[in-house]
This record gives sequence, structure tokens and C-alpha cells, in this order.
Amino acid sequence: MTTAAHRPVRWGILATGGIAASFAADLRLLPDDAELAAVGSRSLASAQRFADRHGIARAHGTWQDLADDPDVDVVYVATPHSAHHAAASLCLEAGKAVLCEKAFTLNLAQAQDLVTLARKRELFLMEAMWTYVNPTVRRMLELIADGAIGEVRSVHADFGASVPYQADHRLHDPAQGGGALLDLGVYPVGFAQLVLGAPASVSAWAHLSPACVDENTGILLGYDSGAVANLSCSLVAGTSQYAAVNGTRGRIVFARDFFHPEGFVLHREGSEPEEVRLPADPGNGYTHEALEVMRCLREGATESPLVPLDGSLSLMATLDTVRDRIGLRYPDE
Repeated sequence: MTTAAHRPVRWGILATGGIAASFAADLRLLPDDAELAAVGSRSLASAQRFADRHGIARAHGTWQDLADDPDVDVVYVATPHSAHHAAASLCLEAGKAVLCEKAFTLNLAQAQDLVTLARKRELFLMEAMWTYVNPTVRRMLELIADGAIGEVRSVHADFGASVPYQADHRLHDPAQGGGALLDLGVYPVGFAQLVLGAPASVSAWAHLSPACVDENTGILLGYDSGAVANLSCSLVAGTSQYAAVNGTRGRIVFARDFFHPEGFVLHREGSEPEEVRLPADPGNGYTHEALEVMRCLREGATESPLVPLDGSLSLMATLDTVRDRIGLRYPDE
């Protein structure tokens, strides 16, 4: 699929929750590149309210109607991750390009199914891993590649939020893929694999809730290079969302919000610390991933080199292994 460079890419948004609203607001910051063409929900009333609020031309009362809309080029799937596979599959089967929120799916088998379908149909598919396209994170990778901190030997990252227990909340509901790991842990694990790649060894421990989803999880990844990644995620304790990449000649430290950072501090051996800051992201920070999708569509690419599908599969394989280690199972698995 190649989208003409002379007109905005026409977006459909599947789901009407908070993250869908944030993404829609950011698309409106890109009027020369992006058109909010349609929204789809299981409820026409919900879709219409969302369309009215965000100035979207068409509201569809089913996912299928959105997928079949001939005036949509790409669909952003913003459902809870328990529905990602069904929603993204439906859109791909209808011939639409797809940007699918993270975690990509519930498990590796579902993720592989999406990738196989997209590649068979020669359609664009990308996991909405905004960290990977964030300019500040890309600058970190450039510095690492240039040898600024030597050989990376460890990565530390945490993401915790205190979420009061509610049995029917999606974060606590196994039927909705609840737990800290797929909602929050995907960030530290994804960050570690962005820097170090797929691990050779995975260890993990978690405290499970009464509903048997993980509330507090620690993960240790080991690498053939000798590097390690020490990671954690939590629904019971708020954290700074700190990360550090430590090398043989220095380190890079994100004091907070490593998954969507405004800057970091570079510590080179024998030098004063250097603060690295890039211009603040506009809006809610989703513009970079939208621009990457649109760049790929205009070039006729079926996947992004910044968020490759094989990387999404590798990340999901690690998350599957962590779930196996901590005994986290979802219904119907």
C-alpha cells in the first residue's frame, strides 16, 4: 500500500477510551499529514460522541464497519490488549494498514498470527511502541552506538503505579489481560530489548492478586555478552519510572518517565555529566509514531525499521516467558 504524498493520510480509530482520545488529539496537530476520517466502536452512540468531540467525519457502530470504510487508509487499534488480536485481524482482513497499541497482543501466538497475516496480505503493521520512535530515546541509541559509554553491561528500568484494587477494572481483570506485566512491564522489558536485544535467559518473580494477575513483578534478563537487565513493574507502588544504561566507560540515566522522556543525563568516564534535552514533544507525545506510520505508508513500506515486527515478536516471546515463570495465565489460553 502506497499513500499519495500530496494528501493527508486518512486515519480510523478503533475504540473510544482515553488513549484513543489522546491519539486523536495529537493527530489534529498534524493537519497537513493526517486526517481524522472515522471512528469505530461496538456502540454507535459511543462512536458518535467520540466523533463529535474530536471533529471526526464518520462514526461506525461496529468494528467491521470501520474496517470496511473505503475512505480509511490506516486504523489505530486502541482497545485493551485482550482485544488487540481480534481488532487488528479484522482490519488486516479488510485490507487496512494497522497501528496496534501495546502490548501487541496477549501472547506470542496471537502476535505471530497478526504478523503472518500482514506479511501474507502485504499490509503495513506496527506496534504502537512510542518509546522506540521518541527522539530522545533515538538520541540515546546514537550515543551508545558511537561508544559514548563503552560496552553496555547492564540496564535498569522500573514502571510502577499505585492502582486501587477493583475487581472489574481492566488492570485487575484476567479476562481483559490484566496485571502489571502487559500494561506497564512491557515498557521496561521493551526498553531493555531496544538496547540489548533478545535475552538468553529470563528469570522472574511476582506477587499475584486474588484474581491471579501480577501486582508486583521483578524480572532479570541475562545475555550471552555478559550483560544483565534488572527490571520491575507494579500496580501497588508508584515509582519514578527510572531507567539507566550502564557501560564500561559511563552511563545514561533517565531520572523519570524513561518510556516517554524529555531528556537524560550522560555520564562519560572522566567528564562532567552532560544533560541531553531535545525539544518537548507536542501534545500528548503520539505524533512521532503517527508520523512514522505515515512515512512508511507513503514509501510503500509494510513495516517500520524503527519498530520492526520481528522486534515485537521477540518482545512478546520474552513477556510469554515471564508469564510462564510467574504462573500468569489468561482465560482460554
